[in-house]
Amino acid sequence: MRRGGLKAREARLAFFMLFPTFAIVLLIVIFPVVADFWIAFKDIKLGDLRPPRAVVIERVKKRPKAPGDELVVAYRVENRTKNPVLSTRFSDPLPPGTSPKALPPGCRVAAGALSCAVPGPKPGERKELVVTLTATEAYFAAGKPNPRRTRPEVESRAKNPLLAKPFTLQNFLRVFKDPEFWPMLKVTLAYTLFGTGLSILLGLFAAQLLAVRFAGRQVLRGLFLFPYVAPVIAVAFVWVFLLDPFSGTLNALLLKYGFIQQPIPFLSQRYFPVHFFGLTLQLPLALTMVILFEGWRYFPFAFLFILARLQAIPTELYEAAKVDGAGVWATFRFVTLPQLAGILATLFLLRFIWTFNKFDDIFLLTGGAAGTETITIKVYDYAFARADLGLGAALAVVLFFILALFLTVYFRYAPKGEV
Repeated sequence: MRRGGLKAREARLAFFMLFPTFAIVLLIVIFPVVADFWIAFKDIKLGDLRPPRAVVIERVKKRPKAPGDELVVAYRVENRTKNPVLSTRFSDPLPPGTSPKALPPGCRVAAGALSCAVPGPKPGERKELVVTLTATEAYFAAGKPNPRRTRPEVESRAKNPLLAKPFTLQNFLRVFKDPEFWPMLKVTLAYTLFGTGLSILLGLFAAQLLAVRFAGRQVLRGLFLFPYVAPVIAVAFVWVFLLDPFSGTLNALLLKYGFIQQPIPFLSQRYFPVHFFGLTLQLPLALTMVILFEGWRYFPFAFLFILARLQAIPTELYEAAKVDGAGVWATFRFVTLPQLAGILATLFLLRFIWTFNKFDDIFLLTGGAAGTETITIKVYDYAFARADLGLGAALAVVLFFILALFLTVYFRYAPKGEV
């Protein structure tokens, strides 16, 4: 009994110690995902994030000319949003030297201030409240103060559109009916697969190159990390400058040595004709450039992991391969590559997920133009350029399920080599 009681207390203590971690994961990871799913099924615009409120505009319809005359002030209450307002209250100080003569329903005067309560208004609805005041001698003695010198203080009560709007599938229907969706998905997959593969291949080559001992190896290892640790905005603009058709270094060199006859807009031209064995192929130029940037920028990440695994491979395996007469390629194929299978699979998983979700690289290089628009760029376009959060969230949910499908296939068929 005592032992069981001790285990129970230890379990409770472990739970309470881990509770802050669970809470942080819930707030930072799970809650945003749930919120994204929620918004995806609602017709939510960017302006709906701000609770709807009514606007009260004051104007003077009639001014008094002598004591005892009427001062008529009209208050127009309107809802300029697309969401309903349940009720509106506003208050406005009365001009000195005036007294109420006729008040609309829901209005009263207390402590020299007008206070009104109005139901609604509905989206696009306008309501006008006319207040009639009597001017006294004190009003004229005060210099006939303008009622509009003070602004009405407005309070509105409304339901949160995120909770009040009905669930709908219209956002997903609009996503799949968009003629740009399927070409954009192809671009995203091509960018992800080729960018991921290129970064891993470059990392593998760099790791093999710097795994052997030679003078200056540590310096080169540090330099190889530069693309990954440098700020993305800095390296992106360096590439933009190098590839610029008018002042770029690459175009200047190609023109100087006669490889091209006119500058090439590498980041703004969709296709570039390439002649190959009598055939003319249309190379997706801008997409190729962003893939090259992706491979160059993130190969140090693969380089570090592969280099660490290379250094952990037992030397006895290479000695045995040498005794068996294996050459360089055979040693790499039958000794090195099987030992790297696990880490290469892990790198592919991580880089695929990160590249598939990558936004900043393409946004800084091309802005999604010239055939480089990916799903993440389109999410930004839907949610912020078009101010349609529901549509952007629906596309983000589609992206989530595509990645979930990839993870399912990956964990089913990925190699189980040693990491």
